[in-house]
Amino acid sequence: MLDKILSYPYLNLIRNKSIQNFIFLGFIQASNILISLVSMPLLIESIGVDQFGLVNLSLSVIILLNILVGFGYNLSAPREVAINQKNRGKLSHLVSNIIFSKLILAFLASLIILIAVFGLNLFKEYQVILVFSVLLLFSEATIPLWFFQGLEKMKIISMANVFSKLLYLLGIVLFIHQPDQAKWVNFILGGTGLMMNLFILLYIHYQLDIRFYKPKILQIFQSIRDNLLLFFSNLASHISINGGLIILSFFATAETLGMFSLAERITMVLRMLPALVIQAIYPNASKQFEKNRRTFYRFLKKAYLYGMILGIFLSVFTYFAAPFIIEALAKSPLQDSIAYLKILAFVPLLACLNIANVMAFLVTDKKNELFKASWLMCIYMVTASLFLTSKYGGIGLCYALLSTEVVIFIISTFLNFTKNKDLFHGFKNSLFGSADHH
Repeated sequence: MLDKILSYPYLNLIRNKSIQNFIFLGFIQASNILISLVSMPLLIESIGVDQFGLVNLSLSVIILLNILVGFGYNLSAPREVAINQKNRGKLSHLVSNIIFSKLILAFLASLIILIAVFGLNLFKEYQVILVFSVLLLFSEATIPLWFFQGLEKMKIISMANVFSKLLYLLGIVLFIHQPDQAKWVNFILGGTGLMMNLFILLYIHYQLDIRFYKPKILQIFQSIRDNLLLFFSNLASHISINGGLIILSFFATAETLGMFSLAERITMVLRMLPALVIQAIYPNASKQFEKNRRTFYRFLKKAYLYGMILGIFLSVFTYFAAPFIIEALAKSPLQDSIAYLKILAFVPLLACLNIANVMAFLVTDKKNELFKASWLMCIYMVTASLFLTSKYGGIGLCYALLSTEVVIFIISTFLNFTKNKDLFHGFKNSLFGSADHH
Protein backbone atom coordinates (compact mmCIF):
# COMPACT_ATOMS: atom_id res chain seq x y z
CA MET A 1 0.00 0.00 0.00
CA LEU A 2 2.80 2.38 0.92
CA ASP A 3 4.55 1.56 -2.39
CA LYS A 4 1.42 2.52 -4.32
CA ILE A 5 1.15 5.84 -2.50
CA LEU A 6 4.83 6.66 -2.99
CA SER A 7 4.70 5.75 -6.68
CA TYR A 8 1.76 8.07 -7.38
CA PRO A 9 2.83 10.64 -10.02
CA TYR A 10 3.77 13.87 -8.23
CA LEU A 11 2.61 16.06 -11.12
CA ASN A 12 -0.89 14.57 -10.81
CA LEU A 13 -0.73 15.16 -7.05
CA ILE A 14 -0.11 18.87 -7.58
CA ARG A 15 -2.89 19.10 -10.17
CA ASN A 16 -5.34 17.29 -7.91
CA LYS A 17 -7.95 19.78 -6.68
CA SER A 18 -8.13 18.28 -3.18
CA ILE A 19 -4.34 18.52 -2.85
CA GLN A 20 -4.50 22.15 -4.07
CA ASN A 21 -7.26 22.80 -1.50
CA PHE A 22 -5.03 21.34 1.22
CA ILE A 23 -2.00 23.40 0.12
CA PHE A 24 -3.93 26.68 -0.04
CA LEU A 25 -5.76 26.05 3.26
CA GLY A 26 -2.38 25.27 4.82
CA PHE A 27 -1.00 28.44 3.23
CA ILE A 28 -3.79 30.50 4.84
CA GLN A 29 -3.12 29.01 8.29
CA ALA A 30 0.67 29.32 7.91
CA SER A 31 0.42 32.97 6.86
CA ASN A 32 -1.91 33.71 9.81
CA ILE A 33 0.58 32.14 12.24
CA LEU A 34 3.55 33.91 10.62
CA ILE A 35 1.87 37.33 10.72
CA SER A 36 0.91 36.69 14.37
CA LEU A 37 4.53 35.87 15.23
CA VAL A 38 5.84 38.96 13.37
CA SER A 39 3.23 41.32 14.89
CA MET A 40 3.74 40.07 18.47
CA PRO A 41 7.09 41.78 19.22
CA LEU A 42 5.96 44.93 17.34
CA LEU A 43 2.83 45.22 19.48
CA ILE A 44 4.57 44.46 22.77
CA GLU A 45 7.11 47.17 22.02
CA SER A 46 4.42 49.70 20.97
CA ILE A 47 1.63 49.17 23.51
CA GLY A 48 3.37 47.23 26.31
CA VAL A 49 2.81 43.73 27.70
CA ASP A 50 -0.29 44.71 29.77
CA GLN A 51 -2.21 46.22 26.84
CA PHE A 52 -1.05 43.38 24.56
CA GLY A 53 -2.58 40.92 27.02
CA LEU A 54 -5.88 42.84 27.00
CA VAL A 55 -5.90 42.94 23.18
CA ASN A 56 -5.49 39.13 23.15
CA LEU A 57 -8.17 38.72 25.81
CA SER A 58 -10.59 40.73 23.63
CA LEU A 59 -9.61 38.55 20.68
CA SER A 60 -10.45 35.41 22.71
CA VAL A 61 -13.96 36.79 23.41
CA ILE A 62 -14.42 37.56 19.70
CA ILE A 63 -13.19 34.09 18.65
CA LEU A 64 -15.82 32.53 20.94
CA LEU A 65 -18.56 34.74 19.45
CA ASN A 66 -17.28 33.94 15.93
CA ILE A 67 -18.55 30.40 16.53
CA LEU A 68 -22.02 31.98 16.76
CA VAL A 69 -21.40 34.03 13.58
CA GLY A 70 -20.02 31.00 11.69
CA PHE A 71 -22.96 28.90 12.96
CA GLY A 72 -21.68 25.67 11.38
CA TYR A 73 -21.71 27.04 7.82
CA ASN A 74 -18.04 26.06 7.53
CA LEU A 75 -19.29 22.44 7.73
CA SER A 76 -22.51 22.58 5.68
CA ALA A 77 -21.84 25.24 3.02
CA PRO A 78 -18.85 23.65 1.17
CA ARG A 79 -20.93 20.50 0.57
CA GLU A 80 -23.85 22.50 -0.86
CA VAL A 81 -21.53 24.56 -3.10
CA ALA A 82 -19.70 21.44 -4.31
CA ILE A 83 -22.94 19.62 -5.23
CA ASN A 84 -24.32 22.70 -7.08
CA GLN A 85 -21.04 23.83 -8.74
CA LYS A 86 -22.62 23.97 -12.22
CA ASN A 87 -25.89 25.61 -11.17
CA ARG A 88 -25.38 29.40 -11.00
CA GLY A 89 -28.99 30.02 -9.91
CA LYS A 90 -28.78 27.72 -6.89
CA LEU A 91 -25.32 29.04 -6.02
CA SER A 92 -26.62 32.63 -6.10
CA HIS A 93 -29.44 31.84 -3.67
CA LEU A 94 -27.10 29.79 -1.50
CA VAL A 95 -24.47 32.57 -1.25
CA SER A 96 -27.15 35.21 -0.57
CA ASN A 97 -28.81 33.15 2.18
CA ILE A 98 -25.53 32.35 3.95
CA ILE A 99 -24.02 35.87 3.76
CA PHE A 100 -27.26 37.51 5.02
CA SER A 101 -27.69 34.86 7.76
CA LYS A 102 -24.13 35.39 8.98
CA LEU A 103 -24.53 39.19 8.92
CA ILE A 104 -27.66 38.91 11.09
CA LEU A 105 -25.71 36.66 13.49
CA ALA A 106 -22.84 39.20 13.50
CA PHE A 107 -25.29 41.96 14.48
CA LEU A 108 -26.66 39.68 17.22
CA ALA A 109 -23.13 38.93 18.53
CA SER A 110 -22.31 42.67 18.46
CA LEU A 111 -25.47 43.37 20.44
CA ILE A 112 -24.40 40.79 23.05
CA ILE A 113 -21.06 42.61 23.48
CA LEU A 114 -22.68 46.05 23.69
CA ILE A 115 -25.22 44.86 26.30
CA ALA A 116 -22.43 43.14 28.28
CA VAL A 117 -20.26 46.29 28.23
CA PHE A 118 -22.75 49.15 28.54
CA GLY A 119 -25.67 47.36 30.18
CA LEU A 120 -23.98 44.94 32.59
CA ASN A 121 -20.59 46.69 32.93
CA LEU A 122 -18.67 43.46 32.22
CA PHE A 123 -15.09 43.17 30.86
CA LYS A 124 -14.12 46.24 32.92
CA GLU A 125 -10.40 46.21 32.13
CA TYR A 126 -10.79 46.08 28.37
CA GLN A 127 -14.27 47.39 27.50
CA VAL A 128 -13.09 49.94 24.91
CA ILE A 129 -10.75 47.44 23.21
CA LEU A 130 -13.56 44.86 23.05
CA VAL A 131 -16.08 47.30 21.55
CA PHE A 132 -13.54 48.31 18.88
CA SER A 133 -12.95 44.59 18.18
CA VAL A 134 -16.58 44.14 17.02
CA LEU A 135 -15.52 44.74 13.40
CA LEU A 136 -13.90 41.27 13.49
CA LEU A 137 -17.40 39.73 13.75
CA PHE A 138 -18.38 41.31 10.43
CA SER A 139 -15.11 40.21 8.90
CA GLU A 140 -16.03 36.63 9.88
CA ALA A 141 -19.56 37.08 8.51
CA THR A 142 -18.44 38.20 5.05
CA ILE A 143 -15.48 35.88 4.41
CA PRO A 144 -16.54 33.52 1.57
CA LEU A 145 -13.89 30.86 2.32
CA TRP A 146 -16.59 28.15 2.31
CA PHE A 147 -17.65 29.20 -1.23
CA PHE A 148 -14.18 28.81 -2.75
CA GLN A 149 -13.62 25.65 -0.73
CA GLY A 150 -16.77 24.16 -2.31
CA LEU A 151 -15.68 25.28 -5.79
CA GLU A 152 -12.19 23.84 -5.08
CA LYS A 153 -10.62 27.12 -6.20
CA MET A 154 -8.71 28.33 -3.17
CA LYS A 155 -6.01 30.42 -4.87
CA ILE A 156 -7.93 33.74 -4.88
CA ILE A 157 -9.11 33.54 -1.27
CA SER A 158 -5.67 32.49 0.03
CA MET A 159 -4.00 35.42 -1.77
CA ALA A 160 -6.65 37.81 -0.41
CA ASN A 161 -6.08 36.50 3.12
CA VAL A 162 -2.32 37.08 2.90
CA PHE A 163 -2.84 40.57 1.46
CA SER A 164 -5.29 41.55 4.24
CA LYS A 165 -2.84 40.31 6.91
CA LEU A 166 -0.01 42.31 5.31
CA LEU A 167 -2.26 45.40 5.36
CA TYR A 168 -2.90 44.70 9.07
CA LEU A 169 0.85 44.52 9.68
CA LEU A 170 1.33 47.80 7.80
CA GLY A 171 -1.46 49.37 9.87
CA ILE A 172 0.31 48.38 13.09
CA VAL A 173 3.61 49.86 11.90
CA LEU A 174 1.97 53.13 10.74
CA PHE A 175 -0.65 53.76 13.44
CA ILE A 176 0.13 51.82 16.65
CA HIS A 177 2.89 53.57 18.64
CA GLN A 178 1.70 53.95 22.26
CA PRO A 179 -0.43 52.11 24.88
CA ASP A 180 -3.56 54.27 24.46
CA GLN A 181 -3.75 53.13 20.80
CA ALA A 182 -4.28 49.48 21.82
CA LYS A 183 -8.00 49.78 20.99
CA TRP A 184 -7.13 50.14 17.29
CA VAL A 185 -5.20 46.83 16.99
CA ASN A 186 -8.19 44.47 16.57
CA PHE A 187 -10.10 47.23 14.77
CA ILE A 188 -7.38 47.33 12.07
CA LEU A 189 -7.36 43.50 11.89
CA GLY A 190 -11.16 43.44 11.42
CA GLY A 191 -11.16 46.42 9.03
CA THR A 192 -8.53 45.03 6.65
CA GLY A 193 -10.28 41.63 6.64
CA LEU A 194 -13.71 43.17 5.98
CA MET A 195 -12.38 45.39 3.20
CA MET A 196 -10.72 42.43 1.46
CA ASN A 197 -13.87 40.29 1.87
CA LEU A 198 -15.99 42.96 0.15
CA PHE A 199 -13.58 42.98 -2.80
CA ILE A 200 -13.83 39.18 -2.98
CA LEU A 201 -17.65 39.35 -2.94
CA LEU A 202 -17.49 41.83 -5.84
CA TYR A 203 -15.21 39.37 -7.68
CA ILE A 204 -17.75 36.58 -7.05
CA HIS A 205 -20.53 38.77 -8.45
CA TYR A 206 -18.82 40.13 -11.57
CA GLN A 207 -16.34 37.38 -12.50
CA LEU A 208 -18.21 34.25 -11.40
CA ASP A 209 -21.68 35.54 -12.30
CA ILE A 210 -23.15 35.03 -8.83
CA ARG A 211 -26.14 37.30 -8.20
CA PHE A 212 -26.98 38.60 -4.74
CA TYR A 213 -30.63 38.38 -3.76
CA LYS A 214 -32.35 39.79 -0.73
CA PRO A 215 -33.46 36.56 0.98
CA LYS A 216 -36.83 36.22 2.62
CA ILE A 217 -36.83 36.19 6.42
CA LEU A 218 -38.27 32.66 6.38
CA GLN A 219 -35.37 31.45 4.20
CA ILE A 220 -32.82 32.96 6.60
CA PHE A 221 -34.63 31.45 9.59
CA GLN A 222 -34.73 28.05 7.86
CA SER A 223 -31.02 28.27 6.98
CA ILE A 224 -30.11 29.08 10.61
CA ARG A 225 -32.41 26.36 11.96
CA ASP A 226 -30.86 23.76 9.61
CA ASN A 227 -27.42 24.58 11.01
CA LEU A 228 -28.35 24.65 14.70
CA LEU A 229 -26.84 21.22 15.47
CA LEU A 230 -23.66 22.09 13.56
CA PHE A 231 -23.32 25.27 15.65
CA PHE A 232 -23.55 23.28 18.89
CA SER A 233 -21.11 20.70 17.46
CA ASN A 234 -18.60 23.48 16.74
CA LEU A 235 -19.11 24.93 20.23
CA ALA A 236 -18.46 21.54 21.87
CA SER A 237 -15.33 21.01 19.74
CA HIS A 238 -14.06 24.48 20.67
CA ILE A 239 -14.48 23.73 24.39
CA SER A 240 -12.83 20.29 24.01
CA ILE A 241 -9.81 21.62 22.11
CA ASN A 242 -9.32 24.96 23.90
CA GLY A 243 -10.67 24.31 27.40
CA GLY A 244 -7.61 22.56 28.84
CA LEU A 245 -5.82 25.72 29.93
CA ILE A 246 -8.90 27.01 31.79
CA ILE A 247 -9.19 23.70 33.70
CA LEU A 248 -5.46 23.76 34.54
CA SER A 249 -5.83 27.31 35.93
CA PHE A 250 -7.93 25.90 38.83
CA PHE A 251 -5.10 23.64 40.00
CA ALA A 252 -1.77 25.13 38.87
CA THR A 253 0.53 28.08 39.54
CA ALA A 254 1.08 30.87 36.99
CA GLU A 255 4.47 29.34 36.16
CA THR A 256 2.94 25.94 35.35
CA LEU A 257 0.24 27.64 33.28
CA GLY A 258 2.91 29.43 31.25
CA MET A 259 4.89 26.21 30.72
CA PHE A 260 1.79 24.28 29.62
CA SER A 261 0.50 27.16 27.48
CA LEU A 262 3.69 27.15 25.40
CA ALA A 263 3.44 23.41 24.66
CA GLU A 264 -0.32 23.64 24.03
CA ARG A 265 0.05 26.48 21.52
CA ILE A 266 2.48 24.39 19.48
CA THR A 267 0.07 21.43 19.65
CA MET A 268 -2.87 23.58 18.50
CA VAL A 269 -0.93 24.47 15.35
CA LEU A 270 -0.10 20.80 14.72
CA ARG A 271 -3.69 19.74 15.37
CA MET A 272 -4.77 21.78 12.34
CA LEU A 273 -3.54 18.88 10.13
CA PRO A 274 -6.68 16.65 10.30
CA ALA A 275 -8.94 19.73 10.02
CA LEU A 276 -7.05 20.86 6.90
CA VAL A 277 -7.31 17.38 5.35
CA ILE A 278 -11.08 17.26 6.03
CA GLN A 279 -11.66 20.78 4.65
CA ALA A 280 -9.53 20.04 1.58
CA ILE A 281 -11.23 16.78 0.55
CA TYR A 282 -14.78 17.64 1.70
CA PRO A 283 -16.04 19.24 -1.56
CA ASN A 284 -14.71 16.49 -3.84
CA ALA A 285 -15.82 13.78 -1.40
CA SER A 286 -19.36 15.24 -1.41
CA LYS A 287 -19.50 15.14 -5.23
CA GLN A 288 -18.07 11.60 -5.39
CA PHE A 289 -20.54 10.40 -2.76
CA GLU A 290 -23.48 11.71 -4.83
CA LYS A 291 -22.17 10.32 -8.15
CA ASN A 292 -20.35 7.05 -7.53
CA ARG A 293 -19.90 5.26 -4.20
CA ARG A 294 -16.99 3.10 -5.35
CA THR A 295 -15.03 6.15 -6.51
CA PHE A 296 -15.91 7.84 -3.21
CA TYR A 297 -14.52 4.94 -1.14
CA ARG A 298 -11.30 4.86 -3.16
CA PHE A 299 -10.90 8.63 -2.83
CA LEU A 300 -11.58 8.61 0.93
CA LYS A 301 -9.19 5.68 1.45
CA LYS A 302 -6.38 7.52 -0.37
CA ALA A 303 -7.00 10.77 1.57
CA TYR A 304 -7.20 8.86 4.87
CA LEU A 305 -3.89 7.07 4.29
CA TYR A 306 -2.16 10.31 3.25
CA GLY A 307 -3.54 11.99 6.39
CA MET A 308 -2.31 9.15 8.62
CA ILE A 309 1.18 9.19 7.05
CA LEU A 310 1.42 12.97 7.55
CA GLY A 311 0.13 12.57 11.12
CA ILE A 312 2.75 9.91 11.94
CA PHE A 313 5.55 12.04 10.49
CA LEU A 314 4.41 15.21 12.29
CA SER A 315 3.97 13.51 15.68
CA VAL A 316 7.26 11.59 15.61
CA PHE A 317 9.16 14.66 14.42
CA THR A 318 7.63 16.84 17.19
CA TYR A 319 8.39 14.23 19.85
CA PHE A 320 12.09 14.09 19.03
CA ALA A 321 12.41 17.82 18.23
CA ALA A 322 10.55 18.95 21.40
CA PRO A 323 13.69 20.20 23.26
CA PHE A 324 14.83 22.24 20.23
CA ILE A 325 11.34 23.67 19.56
CA ILE A 326 10.84 24.80 23.18
CA GLU A 327 14.34 26.30 23.43
CA ALA A 328 13.90 28.14 20.11
CA LEU A 329 10.60 29.71 21.21
CA ALA A 330 11.30 30.33 24.92
CA LYS A 331 15.05 31.04 24.61
CA SER A 332 15.41 28.60 27.50
CA PRO A 333 15.25 24.77 27.89
CA LEU A 334 12.06 24.66 29.98
CA GLN A 335 11.98 21.00 31.10
CA ASP A 336 8.27 20.97 32.04
CA SER A 337 7.27 22.43 28.66
CA ILE A 338 9.41 19.82 26.89
CA ALA A 339 7.74 17.03 28.91
CA TYR A 340 4.26 18.38 28.05
CA LEU A 341 5.10 18.73 24.35
CA LYS A 342 6.51 15.19 24.12
CA ILE A 343 3.14 13.82 25.28
CA LEU A 344 0.98 16.26 23.30
CA ALA A 345 3.08 15.56 20.16
CA PHE A 346 0.82 12.55 19.49
CA VAL A 347 -2.42 14.58 19.51
CA PRO A 348 -2.32 15.28 15.72
CA LEU A 349 -1.72 11.58 14.92
CA LEU A 350 -4.62 10.42 17.10
CA ALA A 351 -6.83 13.21 15.70
CA CYS A 352 -6.07 11.95 12.16
CA LEU A 353 -7.64 8.58 13.08
CA ASN A 354 -11.05 10.28 12.97
CA ILE A 355 -10.76 11.85 9.50
CA ALA A 356 -12.87 9.14 7.80
CA ASN A 357 -15.55 9.19 10.52
CA VAL A 358 -16.00 12.97 10.35
CA MET A 359 -16.11 12.82 6.54
CA ALA A 360 -18.80 10.12 6.74
CA PHE A 361 -20.94 12.38 9.00
CA LEU A 362 -20.47 15.36 6.65
CA VAL A 363 -21.15 13.77 3.25
CA THR A 364 -24.27 12.00 4.56
CA ASP A 365 -25.39 15.19 6.34
CA LYS A 366 -25.67 13.35 9.68
CA LYS A 367 -25.82 16.50 11.80
CA ASN A 368 -27.42 14.69 14.71
CA GLU A 369 -24.61 12.11 14.94
CA LEU A 370 -21.94 14.83 14.65
CA PHE A 371 -23.71 16.71 17.44
CA LYS A 372 -23.78 13.62 19.69
CA ALA A 373 -20.11 12.80 19.02
CA SER A 374 -18.98 16.39 19.70
CA TRP A 375 -20.84 16.72 23.00
CA LEU A 376 -19.87 13.25 24.26
CA MET A 377 -16.26 14.21 23.48
CA CYS A 378 -16.72 17.50 25.35
CA ILE A 379 -18.22 15.79 28.43
CA TYR A 380 -15.43 13.20 28.49
CA MET A 381 -12.70 15.83 28.02
CA VAL A 382 -13.97 18.04 30.87
CA THR A 383 -14.47 15.06 33.23
CA ALA A 384 -11.11 13.40 32.44
CA SER A 385 -9.26 16.73 32.56
CA LEU A 386 -10.70 17.71 35.95
CA PHE A 387 -9.87 14.29 37.46
CA LEU A 388 -6.37 13.82 35.98
CA THR A 389 -5.33 17.47 36.42
CA SER A 390 -6.36 17.46 40.10
CA LYS A 391 -4.26 14.29 40.61
CA TYR A 392 -1.24 14.85 38.36
CA GLY A 393 -1.24 18.54 37.31
CA GLY A 394 -0.06 19.47 33.81
CA ILE A 395 1.07 15.92 32.93
CA GLY A 396 -2.38 14.62 33.88
CA LEU A 397 -4.02 17.19 31.60
CA CYS A 398 -1.75 16.11 28.72
CA TYR A 399 -2.91 12.50 29.09
CA ALA A 400 -6.55 13.65 29.37
CA LEU A 401 -6.25 15.55 26.06
CA LEU A 402 -4.51 12.57 24.44
CA SER A 403 -7.20 10.12 25.62
CA THR A 404 -9.93 12.50 24.38
CA GLU A 405 -8.73 11.96 20.79
CA VAL A 406 -8.97 8.18 21.27
CA VAL A 407 -12.43 8.41 22.87
CA ILE A 408 -13.87 10.62 20.08
CA PHE A 409 -12.54 8.10 17.53
CA ILE A 410 -14.28 5.23 19.34
CA ILE A 411 -17.54 7.20 19.76
CA SER A 412 -17.58 8.33 16.09
CA THR A 413 -16.78 4.81 14.83
CA PHE A 414 -19.61 3.36 16.94
CA LEU A 415 -22.10 6.00 15.69
CA ASN A 416 -21.12 5.37 12.06
CA PHE A 417 -21.38 1.60 12.63
CA THR A 418 -24.90 1.92 14.04
CA LYS A 419 -26.34 4.86 12.06
CA ASN A 420 -24.32 4.86 8.82
CA LYS A 421 -23.91 1.12 8.23
CA ASP A 422 -23.62 1.05 4.42
CA LEU A 423 -20.94 3.73 4.36
CA PHE A 424 -19.13 2.19 7.34
CA HIS A 425 -18.87 -1.24 5.72
CA GLY A 426 -18.12 0.22 2.28
CA PHE A 427 -15.17 2.20 3.59
CA LYS A 428 -13.98 -0.68 5.80
CA ASN A 429 -13.99 -3.04 2.79
CA SER A 430 -12.17 -0.45 0.67
CA LEU A 431 -9.56 0.18 3.37
CA PHE A 432 -8.80 -3.52 3.80
CA GLY A 433 -8.78 -4.31 0.09
CA SER A 434 -12.21 -5.73 -0.75
CA ALA A 435 -14.08 -2.67 -2.11
CA ASP A 436 -15.02 -4.45 -5.34
CA HIS A 437 -17.03 -7.04 -3.43
CA HIS A 438 -19.20 -4.44 -1.73
